[in-house]
Amino acid sequence: MAIVLDGNRIRDEILAECRPRVDALAAAGRRPGLAVILAGNNPASEIYVRNKIKTCQALGIYSEKIVPAATATTEEVIELVESLNNRPEIDGILPQLPLPPQMDAKRVQLAVSPDKDVDGLHPLNLGRLAAGLPGLRPCTPAGILELLKRYRIPIGGKHAVVVGRSDLVGKPVALLLMHQHATVTICHSRTPNLAEVCARADILVAAMGRPALLTRDFIKPGATVIDVGTNRISYRAEAARIFRDSAEKLAEFDRKGSLLVGDVDPMDVAEIAGAYTPVPGGVGPLTISMLMVNTIEAAERNLGRACSA
Repeated sequence: MAIVLDGNRIRDEILAECRPRVDALAAAGRRPGLAVILAGNNPASEIYVRNKIKTCQALGIYSEKIVPAATATTEEVIELVESLNNRPEIDGILPQLPLPPQMDAKRVQLAVSPDKDVDGLHPLNLGRLAAGLPGLRPCTPAGILELLKRYRIPIGGKHAVVVGRSDLVGKPVALLLMHQHATVTICHSRTPNLAEVCARADILVAAMGRPALLTRDFIKPGATVIDVGTNRISYRAEAARIFRDSAEKLAEFDRKGSLLVGDVDPMDVAEIAGAYTPVPGGVGPLTISMLMVNTIEAAERNLGRACSA
């Protein structure tokens, strides 16, 4: 029987560890502060931001949601970011992705001070990650490492295959796994014999945004499978195919009008893997918890600099 890696449980552990750190900062005269920039009219982004603000409030972290005009330009958002860079009570700045098409997301991210880059996506922080130096880490990859460590899944000496090469997940999680002494292979859409490469993995990380693409042929028996994908299925026939006409899942589809599925076939992975993350409830909950960790870490560093000044 495969072990289901419960992201909700690990999230709760991490948040419980955050509370005394927030209390210590508050006792020192400053709460951590997070500013989230919500640009455009993306319903999914609005939900993500609402959950981030709610988590901040639960921990005692000061938070602001800033909503630029729908027609805001790249230059206007960069000006906003620069104003937040100069506010000492703001420790973390998060431009919620994706930004509207008229904005240059790369330029906006580059405008965020590396010390306040709680997404961990500034080139300086990514460079520190590549060099194995301390710094703010991308939230989802950092959450994956916490999940593996807290479930005591061995990483050192294992063969890890990462499917997906994005700056957000694929590249940084590969670096984090290498720093833990895994042998890492990065795959993508042009990798020949993808199933054969994946089937050699002791740890398989799927992060390419293709619903249920990785089937049993991609999974080594007993492997640990980390499914980062979150794909919404809106066609009942597709849901029936993926979930093998499961009465329970089809009833859920009829009730909600859609289902979430990862990048890995949910039925195959449960049969073949030794451990795996479900979708939902696996990697997703860890992203916000690691955002809180980054915000607290940034505040602790800022307090240390203020005390030594």
